[in-house]
Amino acid sequence: MKTKLIMLLWLVVFSCTAFAADNTPPQTMLVEKQHFTTKDFTTVSGVTLPKVDIGWESYGKLNANKDNVILITHYFSGTSHAAGKYKADDALPGYWDAIIGPGKAIDTNKYLVISSDTLVNANWHDSNVITTGPASINPKTGKPYGLDFPVVTITDFVNVQKRLLDSLGINKLHAVMGASMGSFQALEWATRYPDKVERLIHVIGAATMDAWTVAALEKWALPIRLDKNWQQGNYYGKERPLEGLAATMLNITQDAMHPIIYNASFPDFNVLDDGALKDIRTLPKLNQVLAQRAMARAQTQDANHVLYLVRASQLFTAGMQSDLTSALKNVSAKTLLLPASNDLLLRPENMRAVYETMKAQGKDVTLSEIEGGWGHLDGLFSIAPKAQLISEFLEE
Repeated sequence: MKTKLIMLLWLVVFSCTAFAADNTPPQTMLVEKQHFTTKDFTTVSGVTLPKVDIGWESYGKLNANKDNVILITHYFSGTSHAAGKYKADDALPGYWDAIIGPGKAIDTNKYLVISSDTLVNANWHDSNVITTGPASINPKTGKPYGLDFPVVTITDFVNVQKRLLDSLGINKLHAVMGASMGSFQALEWATRYPDKVERLIHVIGAATMDAWTVAALEKWALPIRLDKNWQQGNYYGKERPLEGLAATMLNITQDAMHPIIYNASFPDFNVLDDGALKDIRTLPKLNQVLAQRAMARAQTQDANHVLYLVRASQLFTAGMQSDLTSALKNVSAKTLLLPASNDLLLRPENMRAVYETMKAQGKDVTLSEIEGGWGHLDGLFSIAPKAQLISEFLEE
């Protein structure tokens, strides 16, 4: 039974949607994807996009005072689909369905939960994703932007979300919560718009990039750049750089997982693989399986969009300030930090240091580490044990 669950979650890893870690029955909450358009959006890099489109979805109802809103900001390869299902027969619900919904930690009987696709969302070929990025049509040329699309930052993601909320008449957030790259956005909200954020829940994240992480992220970009079909980003209308993109998916998946679960996922693994032993051109069976899964995942993604997400992540530092201590001074939100103890990608010791800094600044901050064997992915798969803590934090 354990092996079957691990293999199901492995498939989820490649589809970037999480299964309720506590084995709760599938959620029946049905959600609808909505479309938001804004014009004349100027990026941090100084380029004005004449039009920006993003998709978003919501769960729950807005109260009369419009002060019961919780914004969910998604991770690197994720989408706005944080909970529920688009159709009753969908195979799996949104990635945080274990904690978002009626009667759950983020109770949609009390709160209106909003989640949006980011700019340059990786999942360009997913029919449920709406995003503006390099694959979008440049109105000046009538062709896809390609690498002429401006560099975008985590701040830009937040500023588009702010325009969405402004259009809904929402001026204050009861909370903002995100995992991984979503935690970057959540913290950016709290540093850039402190008067609008009452609570911050920062999951498996970071407050600024260090040299090690910037270099590690470049390993995600490199296979795409080396793919012969990438052609400096000018592949639209031609053969896509799927081999490089699939290799990137392999790198992302392994970096996000701890060896504990990675190794347990392959109980029949045999280091003396017969095919690999006899022919150097034959991959070990393990690598063949992983390659097939990664290629399937690559079908829904756009390679240039992934490169732009890598760059946005590499450039992240809270408030776009080089001095993190000064940036954290701007945070007025009650803060809950949830790093994962076994995270090898965004390491928990960094958030422990942030906790100490915020404590020294007199901030209302709590740190509680997520335990589990998934590593970075514990922020998705092992979040359920933190449900009570999250519920109480939102009520306080």
